Amino acid sequence: MAFTIADAPEFELDGTREDVHAYFREIREKAPIARTRIGHVLALRHRHLDLITRDVTRQIETETKMMQGITSGPIYDFIANGMLFANGDAHLRRRAPVSRTFAFKLMDAMRPKAAALAAELVSERIGRGPIDFVNEIAAQIPARIIADILGIPRADLPVFMQWIADTAEALGFIDLERRAKIEKSLVNFNAYVENLLMERRAHPREDFLSDYVRATATDGVLTEDEIRTQIVGLILAGSDTTRGSLCMILAHLLTRPDQWAAFRANPDALKRGAVDEGLRYDPVISGIPRIAFKPFEIDGYAIPPGTPVSVAVISAMRDPEAYSEPDRFDIFRTDHPKWHPIFGGGAHRCVGEALARAEMEETLAAIARLAPATALVGAFPRLAPGPIRQVGRMEVAFA
Repeated sequence: MAFTIADAPEFELDGTREDVHAYFREIREKAPIARTRIGHVLALRHRHLDLITRDVTRQIETETKMMQGITSGPIYDFIANGMLFANGDAHLRRRAPVSRTFAFKLMDAMRPKAAALAAELVSERIGRGPIDFVNEIAAQIPARIIADILGIPRADLPVFMQWIADTAEALGFIDLERRAKIEKSLVNFNAYVENLLMERRAHPREDFLSDYVRATATDGVLTEDEIRTQIVGLILAGSDTTRGSLCMILAHLLTRPDQWAAFRANPDALKRGAVDEGLRYDPVISGIPRIAFKPFEIDGYAIPPGTPVSVAVISAMRDPEAYSEPDRFDIFRTDHPKWHPIFGGGAHRCVGEALARAEMEETLAAIARLAPATALVGAFPRLAPGPIRQVGRMEVAFA
């Protein structure tokens, strides 16, 4: 006889715990799943990733916004029209033109641009003492790369980056006091992208956005709102997660002198391993939320249809069933799966994986080559709780 959700240990994470990984380890040793007070199920094991992201669950759509009383307006429309929060045919038709134009080879070809940009930003700051790594480096790399891909003038970047930061809050539970600010930024963000699309229709170039415009025109199956929302979502997804990941990977490298010494001696050979390990060891994505659409079991626990269920990525990435010595940071690790779980699975796997890898790998390599004596200044950065965990502050000195 299967266990019920009520039999699972209760999970409560309020953001005050110093070591979230220790808490997940404690819960994971009690049972393969946990539950929140409102009945949200957390699957804790690495082996649950495929199960949860494929055939028995669907992506959460507008339910979380409706729970917050948001049933119309720019935030609701952003969620309702995006491929990230869509299922079935809607997801396929929204994703198809992005996948065709945001192709792996095209994005991997952005490596030289990422390397040159990182070298420029690092070189300007060598020997200047402590710098704000979050905003001066980690946020600039993805924002400037996506701006170049879309043909956005560098002069527009400061306000553009503020729109990104505000719009990112629309993905999770929204502080109602911030709602008006988020909506204002989202309206401006939408208008800016709409103008870009109109300009490419009138004056096409040989670039990503022109290819996307042609693809959506050929398909003829997306509304104008859908066409625009996919670009806004692409910009947002590529900027928000890369920023925090870059911070944490570098911080862990710098506080392990033996591994930093090995990395700076041969960054090109070790950059993929460093990124793989950093994304595993301290993931900025806390979970992959879904909703069960048919009954199934997780290791003997019955999950009824309609149950909110998430893979707790923070837990799965430290699962001893999948990784040897999971609490050890090791850029030489050889037990990473072929497809890194941080980029999702199934139909919703991240289309921007190649670009995100290029940005992180080339930035770390540039720091190792140009500023091998780089040091972390002050406290080790802390990831704030939330669906996408962000770094509030991190200072380094390039030398």
